[in-house]
Amino acid sequence: MEIYLMQHGQAFSEEADPERSLTPEGEHQIDKSGRALRKMGVAFDLIVTSPKKRARQTAHIVAKHVSYPADDIKTTETLRPKSTGSEAITFLRAYEDKRSVLMAGHLPSLGEIASALLAEGVDVPIHFEMGGVCRIDVDLRQAGPGELQWYLKPAQLNLIAR
Repeated sequence: MEIYLMQHGQAFSEEADPERSLTPEGEHQIDKSGRALRKMGVAFDLIVTSPKKRARQTAHIVAKHVSYPADDIKTTETLRPKSTGSEAITFLRAYEDKRSVLMAGHLPSLGEIASALLAEGVDVPIHFEMGGVCRIDVDLRQAGPGELQWYLKPAQLNLIAR
């Protein structure tokens, strides 16, 4: 399974917007990231998102660019900011038939998920940036670590999107 982990784009502060929507800059960055993924030929069998508005907006913008039906985006509590990697893996096991999954979420849970996929029980430091995407390939049916294929920061995705 190809698992793509993506941190939401820049969001308003809670004081400015209690729902913490994406800022115009955040929307623009995710738009570029989505265009870059399309140019790279990335497609998803499943897109899942945290229930928080900024992550949902991120998932919907990317879905538009990769021609994924917005109505098929799944929302899960296992992508909330404080969720554990093991919760996400349990969630993913229900979708073992999927080849390619995008998970739009938050810090620190994205780091926890990456660590759980790459080296169970060991903290693997991956510095996620807003709008960045990493791909980890893993066979959830077998024990063993996944393999980090790539991590693209927003600046790199911007270059691809041009």
